[in-house]
Amino acid sequence: MKKNAPIPARTIERMVLYKGILTDLQSKGLQMLFSHQLAELAHNTSTQVRRDLMEIGCSGSPRRGYPVAELIDAITRILNGNKERTIALVGIGNLGRAILSYFASKHPELTIAAAFDTDERRVNRVVSGCRCYHLDCFEQLVREKQINLGIITVPAASAQSVADRMTGAGIRGILNFAPVPLKVPKGVFVDRIDIASSLEKLAYFTGLD
Repeated sequence: MKKNAPIPARTIERMVLYKGILTDLQSKGLQMLFSHQLAELAHNTSTQVRRDLMEIGCSGSPRRGYPVAELIDAITRILNGNKERTIALVGIGNLGRAILSYFASKHPELTIAAAFDTDERRVNRVVSGCRCYHLDCFEQLVREKQINLGIITVPAASAQSVADRMTGAGIRGILNFAPVPLKVPKGVFVDRIDIASSLEKLAYFTGLD
């Protein structure tokens, strides 16, 4: 792989999938695996898996396959880059609290450094190990904690104003759970998760029979 060469978004998506599969296999004691085994679990082809792993500098042995631990380390380095990922979550409702709980138990390598809300009943407390603050403190804490990613779990009407505050504070990656598209400056990456739309799509396709 060329130094500093950008990796396509589809490849990164597959890397995230591979890492999850590999981490689960490692927890079950597996130390080596072949590309066709990973391909089967990822619903991919062994050719695509080998191409993806070669792109991040991994080559396995024809006889023994790939070391699972080394693959996880290599993928983690690619996904993490050279900068620690520190996250701010805005919106401590039911969904926000569920995400805080999930991250605390399933993804200790992803740090939600602070959570924010405007409801006085939800601030000045700790939820799943994360300190919750009033949104008025947002810009100050983003600077102090060097936060570079954001999660939005507020109602649709508030999502754009929250996104504006995030980008204004220097955050360049946003995961948006609000059911509304966001307008962000060039250079800011937004990934939108719309659960209701996904369920509607599922309902349509399952109704074809």
